[in-house]
Amino acid sequence: MKLRKICVVIGSRANYSSIKSVLSEINLSSSLELQIVLCGSAVLERYGNVAKLIEKDGFSITASLDTLIEGETPATMSKSVGLGLIELSSLFERISPSIVLTIGDRFETMSTVIASTFSNILLAHTMGGEVTGTIDESIRHAVTKFSHLHFAASKDAAARILKLGERKEDVHLVGCPRIDLVKSMLDDTSSHEHILNQDIFQEGVGSQFDLTKPFLIVSQHPVTTEFELSESQMNETLDAIREIKMPVIALWPNADAGSSGISLAMRKFREKYKHLEIHFFKNLPINVYILLMSKTSCLIGNSSSAIREGCFIGTPSVNVGSRQDSRERGLNVIDVPHEKNKILSAINKQIKHGNYLSEDLYGDGMAAKRIVNVLQTSNPKIQKTITY
Repeated sequence: MKLRKICVVIGSRANYSSIKSVLSEINLSSSLELQIVLCGSAVLERYGNVAKLIEKDGFSITASLDTLIEGETPATMSKSVGLGLIELSSLFERISPSIVLTIGDRFETMSTVIASTFSNILLAHTMGGEVTGTIDESIRHAVTKFSHLHFAASKDAAARILKLGERKEDVHLVGCPRIDLVKSMLDDTSSHEHILNQDIFQEGVGSQFDLTKPFLIVSQHPVTTEFELSESQMNETLDAIREIKMPVIALWPNADAGSSGISLAMRKFREKYKHLEIHFFKNLPINVYILLMSKTSCLIGNSSSAIREGCFIGTPSVNVGSRQDSRERGLNVIDVPHEKNKILSAINKQIKHGNYLSEDLYGDGMAAKRIVNVLQTSNPKIQKTITY
């Protein structure tokens, strides 16, 4: 029997955490062949070089493409999409995937979408139908209209995909694959002590501190429609956490327009407040990050992990600014604007509250099995039809 080749395109560290459980499940299938293609920030050392994590996890990389034009402006984002389109179009001709699987809503996704669908290759999409701020909102719905298979993470998202005119038989409510990792990690309590005992501070720069005692996590990315404000917005967050006087793990931003402003704010803060207990990471292994989320007193910033994984874990979270506007969220999130005093007040409130009860808004930890079952059996039409 000829294997159905599933090509997964990973363009960032967030992409990998969002699809890792699916990669594992594809590898277990006797009827599917996994192809992994890296591009964008996933191949760059400054963003943590995700390739190292992927290979360490036992996956084989089919191809790595240099598609990111640095500069972190709207112009470099659009140029990167163009370069990615050229590189991926040539690659797809060589490796002939049966289905291309694309993830979420980042700008690199547009290269994958056009390169595959213009080549008459079936396109599957995870995390469509959701609502947020920034350019991601437009990208996500555009990808939905190109895609032949839809893997929705929530009931609300699935309903929105149908409202966009997609055929009911092509829309599958599976949950979020990121929750699969969270459930697996939290269920395996025997590994927790080992992970915390790992010398994770060998990576990154800054102070080292006791992770069994209270600490904060900061993960803030630029808002592409407000990219010129990124440095000042990050300063508000950093000034707030400085008032808390608690050790901090801070993650470097993604490659969106405005990330240079956030990086600059972080470097200035690091130099000015060398006495503070704060450690900066380009990237963290997924299992380490999940466990840290389960241990932290509060997660601050605008990462979707506070809303998706945080909802399932019960992580007290402060969501800052408009990046996650209108995204479905659980009780664990407090929303605030980019204002130091409001951020500070919300952090203190979350520290006092402590962990929240787990909610399954984004799934029950079985998304990958459902996705692979569809990939093995579904035969969508390459010529899309609309059900308006």
